[in-house]
Amino acid sequence: MRGLYSSKTKNRHRVFTEIARLAYEGKDPHAIEELPYKIIPGEVGKRDDIFLERAVIGERLRVAMGMSLRNITEHAPIASGVEKTVIEEKYYEPPLINVIKFACNSCPEKKIMVTEGCQGCIEHPCKEVCPRGAISIVNRRSVIDQDKCVKCGKCLESCPYNAIIKQERPCSKACGMNAIKSDEYGRAEIDQDKCVSCGMCLVSCPFSAIVDKGQIYQTIMAIKSDTNVYAIIAPAVAGQFEGLKNTQIRPAFKALGFTDIREVAVGADLCAIEEAKDFLREVPNEIPFMGTSCCPAWAMMAKKEFPDYANCISMALTPMVLTARLIKQKEPDCKIAFIGPCAAKKLEASRRTIRSYVDFVLTFEEVSGMFEAKGVDFATLEEDAPLSRASADGRGFAASKGVANAVVNAIKRIDPDKEVLVESADGLQNCKKMLQLAKAGKYNGYLLEGMACPGGCIAGAGTIQPIKKSSAAVNTMMQEATFKECSDTVYKERLKALEQLDL
Repeated sequence: MRGLYSSKTKNRHRVFTEIARLAYEGKDPHAIEELPYKIIPGEVGKRDDIFLERAVIGERLRVAMGMSLRNITEHAPIASGVEKTVIEEKYYEPPLINVIKFACNSCPEKKIMVTEGCQGCIEHPCKEVCPRGAISIVNRRSVIDQDKCVKCGKCLESCPYNAIIKQERPCSKACGMNAIKSDEYGRAEIDQDKCVSCGMCLVSCPFSAIVDKGQIYQTIMAIKSDTNVYAIIAPAVAGQFEGLKNTQIRPAFKALGFTDIREVAVGADLCAIEEAKDFLREVPNEIPFMGTSCCPAWAMMAKKEFPDYANCISMALTPMVLTARLIKQKEPDCKIAFIGPCAAKKLEASRRTIRSYVDFVLTFEEVSGMFEAKGVDFATLEEDAPLSRASADGRGFAASKGVANAVVNAIKRIDPDKEVLVESADGLQNCKKMLQLAKAGKYNGYLLEGMACPGGCIAGAGTIQPIKKSSAAVNTMMQEATFKECSDTVYKERLKALEQLDL
């Protein structure tokens, strides 16, 4: 849960911090063998099995280094294969998100249960409404026969005491792609053909059994080299790091060793302009509706689930890629690290067409570990000039409806009389419903905005703060922008040059 510093969050933070410290201090990467004992010290663990806890931490350390999980049936050191992964050119390899099997609690996929709140009432509405006769009364209490129950929920709705609950596996409930099932032992298993790497399962698992790969070590190796490494910061950065003012973002990232930073909101401005052009040119003459392109998990879901309408998702490059290309247009040999809220961006950056522009992808949560490892104290940082190169529109990409708002503003600048119909959805399940209606012809002529995470990027799997707090911080950053609309960006003249680059 974002904003809750639980034992799960604490252990994740420790893993990221120790990997970063290993890289900054230049230690032999095989030293990760010792880290489970540093992260989980003592003799007694929180799960009453300190060896299990250390084993889980060992797997988390591996994936944080960019390695895959070990085969549970074979012996291998934690550092097995580390030599092949601690190179700057190491990209994410599938699967990006996976389940540590021995950390999984084997939660039931879905179960209707009678709680202690049952009052043994005379009416027994739960029994009366059950279509399968699965409920009987034993000692005046309702009892559900799980073999007969079809999980319809009618008993749950009928109980006047709310004494019946539906329990679902948290990761499965959070997955909008229905990609998580049970293996032969009842443990969660991800169908990688369905997964779009949104990371919502990772956030939802209270046992910390689901993990995603990282590039912390590789990024720091690049920072320590002679190559310039630029951090491009997603708009959702607003308010993510407690105590870090907007005017301290540049000094903070320079303290980590980055050459400089750039706002991805600059690329968002250009993305909105491109999507506005696409919409005016293609809708409804060539395609019935147009979906936004910036969320890779949404775009991938649309293409997997609705292949006949894949061409209705804008082909405009995402803000991350546009920002990186702007920098590499002037400095081709530099390295680019995208810093953001999104697990799916890791998958996007691993594509061959993107690799030459975006070298590393880190989440805010991973960077938080870097700040601690480097000993960066926000209170002692000097303030810098406010970030000023992006519009309020571009910064608004971080929240649901922000992308559509920016695109509409860009359309109005080109054609003031154009009426633009807009529909938006956040969370992949809601995005699916929106596309089903679009497929049925309900949204012909519309601009559709899809966001995989509920609330938008501010609720991404790699965020730290509560969603409401993040939303307020993004609104503040939008108000601080030196200009409002994306069409006023000084970088739009460079779009033509970017379009001529060979992808």
